[in-house]
Amino acid sequence: MNNKISIRFFNDREVRAIWNDENSKWWFSAVDIVAAITESPNPRKYWSVLKARLKQNGSELTSFCSQLKLTAADGKKYATDCFLQDKITDLVKAIPSKNANAFLDWFTYSDNTIDGKSKKKAYEFMESNLIEDKDIGTTKALQQIHAYLFGGLYDFAGQIRDKTISKGGFTFCVAQYLDNALKAIDKMPETTFDEIANKYVEMNVAHPFMEGNGRSTRIWLDMILKKRLKLCVDWSKINKNDYLKAMEESSANSSRIKDLLKSALTDKINDREIFMKGIDYSYYYEEL
Repeated sequence: MNNKISIRFFNDREVRAIWNDENSKWWFSAVDIVAAITESPNPRKYWSVLKARLKQNGSELTSFCSQLKLTAADGKKYATDCFLQDKITDLVKAIPSKNANAFLDWFTYSDNTIDGKSKKKAYEFMESNLIEDKDIGTTKALQQIHAYLFGGLYDFAGQIRDKTISKGGFTFCVAQYLDNALKAIDKMPETTFDEIANKYVEMNVAHPFMEGNGRSTRIWLDMILKKRLKLCVDWSKINKNDYLKAMEESSANSSRIKDLLKSALTDKINDREIFMKGIDYSYYYEEL
């Protein structure tokens, strides 16, 4: 078992997982699954009772359960009952819940969507060494990130859009001015946190791609922070709704997004778990 971890989200609830190199499969936290599909105020106790009941009834399911160390909300690692992905269907069927079928639909098909496939590529990006140091912080680097994440999924992967786009009533940089806007962003300084955050906000306003801007640009931001300040963002510390609202406001007032980013900065720039959690939360921000 290595330290490759993942956090996925069902109905805004975390479902933690850890990778097994021996059979190339994920192990998922039983307690997290219980919490995600039941309304129990104490999912840990719920799972303990259910586990005992399954044993009493002669179910073989519990024999497939292993205790693995997963990081909890307090930042510490605790032994946690986990099941291989092959046994999750059996586990969910043993839990009486109106959400069981919806969970299984989500669990079974999420990796086959564009986001699921793209996220797998994002996990691999850490080892890619794709971006040359001199290009970090440029539009060229952002295009390379986007092409890596969405290559084979979107025919416009890595390509600057030639159409004007909008979201939620806000129109991003008009297509005919986008080239000049990106050149101006490339020239923006990035020696301090405020300068880097300003550059991030301006790139968000530019929104250079038809889709996938947020996921690509958050990786781009972390690369700049690592290069210039030896820091990165622990995205798991930033609430989804707080982040989305702050980004909506950022074109007029960037103070809120700066406060959120600054509060989540960490010097653990080579910590694989921080990176993996960052990808999970980054993709979670995009879920409707």
